Amino acid sequence: MPKVLVSDKLSETAVQIFRDNGVEVDFLPDVGKDKDKLLEIIGQYDGLAIRSATKVTEKIIAAATNLKVIGRAGIGVDNVDIPKATAKGIIVMNTPFGNSITTAEHAITLLLSTARQIPAADASTRASKWEKSKFMGVEVTAKTLGIIGCGNIGAIVADRAQGLKMKVIAFDPFLTPERALDLGVEKVELDELLGRADFISLHTPLTDSTRGILGADAFAKMKNGVRIVNCARGGLIDEAALKVALESGKVAGAALDVYEVEPAKDNPLFEAPNVICTPHLGASTTEAQENVALQVAEQMSAYLMHGAISNALNFPSISAEEAPKLMPFVKLAENLGSFAGQLTETAITGVKIEFEGHVADLNTKPMVSALLTGVLKPLLGDVNMVSAPVLAKDRGMKVETTNREQQGVYENYIRLTIVTERQERSVAGTVFGDGKPRLIQVKGVNMEAEVTPSMLYITNEDKPGFVGRLGMLLGDEGINIANFNLGRVKEGGDAIALINIDGKLTDAQLANISALEGVQQAKPIYFEVA
Repeated sequence: MPKVLVSDKLSETAVQIFRDNGVEVDFLPDVGKDKDKLLEIIGQYDGLAIRSATKVTEKIIAAATNLKVIGRAGIGVDNVDIPKATAKGIIVMNTPFGNSITTAEHAITLLLSTARQIPAADASTRASKWEKSKFMGVEVTAKTLGIIGCGNIGAIVADRAQGLKMKVIAFDPFLTPERALDLGVEKVELDELLGRADFISLHTPLTDSTRGILGADAFAKMKNGVRIVNCARGGLIDEAALKVALESGKVAGAALDVYEVEPAKDNPLFEAPNVICTPHLGASTTEAQENVALQVAEQMSAYLMHGAISNALNFPSISAEEAPKLMPFVKLAENLGSFAGQLTETAITGVKIEFEGHVADLNTKPMVSALLTGVLKPLLGDVNMVSAPVLAKDRGMKVETTNREQQGVYENYIRLTIVTERQERSVAGTVFGDGKPRLIQVKGVNMEAEVTPSMLYITNEDKPGFVGRLGMLLGDEGINIANFNLGRVKEGGDAIALINIDGKLTDAQLANISALEGVQQAKPIYFEVA
């Protein structure tokens, strides 16, 4: 009988789920805070169920000689050393969708609170001041709410806001027109949202492209008197720029549940009278905490008793028998998705995936999940092989797959076509005998390129002298070339260069490459290569 340790506070109902499923369980809710005790006993257990208090460090994982699964009741897994768990074959699960309604409701609560200055009015009244004229508010009815990030939580906020008779507009690169229509929101570009919104609510992950998405430039484009709500991630807002905008009156009020540095104890925004602050309460309701606890107990029991894997952050749903054959193609699929995702800047309406040859006879579901993970991760950041299909569906992306026998020279072949509002773009790859993925076609242009951590993608005119100029420029910029791969549609037509380079490009280096005569597009592509 498998044995699970619950080292944080889960409900008795959740603990009983383990027992009902035939799993032996020890409920020790305080041991997670006692590192020495946890280290002493962890070797006894097949599963570890946690919240945020337990820190599953490299040392704990090394001592967990029998551990097969770690289940986090909640979405954040900063307290788990996932690479070390993965290296030891321990599955890490979370419950990514159990807090959605709670977080959305908190955003609506903060929106209404900032519209009517509820906390300040409460404090004033308790101080016997009775300052009715000081706390003049605004109605939300008929006002425009701009949602940045219209995924699972953003869509719920949109629905609730429409119930308040608000006009909802949304910016999300992955939101298709069809999905926007289903949600009843108007899809707009970011600049238009900033210029039109009376209220702005953030619901996007924190990635390189979204960090500081509301900064000084963004505030300058907003309407005077706009109000901001952030229940998503600290770092999406430049807090120093927000303070200036609040002081100038450009922003009439802000309500924040997340901060650049947490726990937030000395934040300058705390001094601003027109800011409402809560201590990361988005998921803090009785219902949400119970939901994620029950969910993690069900997931862990299903894995320990039946081998079923769901919401795994570090492992696909693959059986032990098929893993050796499948994993190289899973990695290839993720590389193809990542390549296309890093090159795509407009909303994706569809994804077409073709499996040809022996790979078509394998379990293609993990490959589809890996491919979608690669596509979505550049913009959404916190994406895994389980959540990717759900996120794609939430954004109205149509996923089509085709399996067929070998038709070309390659025994195995995966081709991905990204369909956007403007165009279709394809990339194809294979796995050679060495088990390493290769890119063999980009936008219909045949070539062969090994996947390495840093690559430079260039489209150019096929004219004499270009390759020489490019090579000389890269040398002048101190960029070392590991491999140079070329292909073209036809003589004198469009050409593509895929260059394996050492290290990452600086913004200045990329600007100089983009300015080179003949270059149509230049973009760095980065891969996670084992």
